Amino acid sequence: MKTLKIAIAGLFLLVANATQAQVSINVNIGTPPAWGPAGYAEMEYYYLPDIEAYYDVRASQFIYFGGGRWVRTTYLPRQYRNYDLYGGYKVVLTDYHGRTPYTYFDRHRVKYYRGYHGEPQRPYKPRPVYGYNDRHDHRDYKHYDKHHDKHDRHDHDDHDDHRGHGRR
Repeated sequence: MKTLKIAIAGLFLLVANATQAQVSINVNIGTPPAWGPAGYAEMEYYYLPDIEAYYDVRASQFIYFGGGRWVRTTYLPRQYRNYDLYGGYKVVLTDYHGRTPYTYFDRHRVKYYRGYHGEPQRPYKPRPVYGYNDRHDHRDYKHYDKHHDKHDRHDHDDHDDHRGHGRR
């Protein structure tokens, strides 16, 4: 009986976790990314001319040509990891509906060349702002600063002493 209760409790937790995971996965599907251009909530694809790639808004995936084929992935390829999605221009493909926007890649690449900028864009959501501590690891900076202040004063005192002795 005790084993049956444990099994039922385990099954309940498993179902609860699966339900929670499914809810969190489905929340963002079809939502434009924060870096996407404002005013185009219903669009399916963006073309990113600077990196010659597409973004599928509904699937939240980048589509790029790599390894001799078109690849879908949630992250940009390694060579574009530092690409500024907020600053880069996004061409909203208003005239295409389907699964393979790269069918027209040759046209897109010519019409929207690298460095292309059409109408000014603002992002769907503002760029995240990080404070000083958000960009650094979370060491004990109070201890770190005191330790360095002590050494800085010590270094200045030694430097002043050497300079003073040289003048006498």
